[in-house]
Amino acid sequence: MASLVSPQEQYVTEFNENYETTCWGCGLHVMIPSSATVFKCGWCGAITDESKKKSDHKSFRWRQLRDQCFISVVIIFMLFVLCGGVWAVYPVVFSISFLWGTLHLIITAILAIVTFSSFSLAAFRCAGTPPNVLWGSYPTVGKGGLENYSFCHYCSKPKSPRAHHCRSCRKCILDMDHHCPFIGNCVGAANHRSFVAFLMSAVLSTTYVAVMSIHAGLHVWPPLSFSLESSKGISGTYLGLRILSKISAAFLRSALLLSPRGLVLVYLFISSVSLLIGLSVLLWQQLSYIYQGKTYLSHLSSEGDNEEKKDCQNLVRFFGFQYSLTRFLPIFGVTRKKHVKLNNHVL
Repeated sequence: MASLVSPQEQYVTEFNENYETTCWGCGLHVMIPSSATVFKCGWCGAITDESKKKSDHKSFRWRQLRDQCFISVVIIFMLFVLCGGVWAVYPVVFSISFLWGTLHLIITAILAIVTFSSFSLAAFRCAGTPPNVLWGSYPTVGKGGLENYSFCHYCSKPKSPRAHHCRSCRKCILDMDHHCPFIGNCVGAANHRSFVAFLMSAVLSTTYVAVMSIHAGLHVWPPLSFSLESSKGISGTYLGLRILSKISAAFLRSALLLSPRGLVLVYLFISSVSLLIGLSVLLWQQLSYIYQGKTYLSHLSSEGDNEEKKDCQNLVRFFGFQYSLTRFLPIFGVTRKKHVKLNNHVL
């Protein structure tokens, strides 16, 4: 005979046993399933990830040495461009016109001061650390006091949702964009504006160096000597290629006769154009992320998510222009009306 099986006995359900653990944020005991490694406290809102473990810092010394080498190279290069440019360009410029040379000397001083100051602020200023918050016990942490906070196993303290731990700097950085080895520092909330200002001034400076190198090079370059007699009777595309090859050969022959000042000008032009291309791409990337209201790290973590509002106001807030110019127009209008009334009263 076949045995009858009730519908309740046809299905077997597996239950996960709950276990008790402690929230790191407020210290309250919570019950979670045994399979859960990440949970959020219902009182303080702190997020606990028990799967994360602290890794070793064996590569920290190498990263620190790498950053120091990059900073030294960048500073030496900027000093070389400044001193070499003044030595190679300005004797030629001042020989043309004293007024023209003085104007360019003022432009050079302004660009150098802005570039070096913005670089110093970006490199040697703290990138921005999250504020200290109370945590660890229920009486001191209020309802939702640690909403979406996580625990940093490297710093052994709460990490806000806007912060990211940098293993090169060995600390959490608020609104971290990325760690830049060329400034030996992170780009965060405190120095992001200085970093973008450095990129802008560097782009203007490299453009100026390239233009002035060409301007001075045209005056110190040896004259080109070539003959087109052997090209008689040739027409079409072959004639153009023949003329181009002769000009190129004459250009290379004259380059062998360059003075040390001319060689420095050639190096300044090539290096400034190369840097101009790279810095322009990096600056455009930074401005596009600011326009989108995000950082480079947030862009990587939210690919395909377009919840951020793209607006020019993001750029305005980033550069610190809190008020629109139109805010001052009524004040100007009222002041002007008072001035007119005063003049009418005097008359």
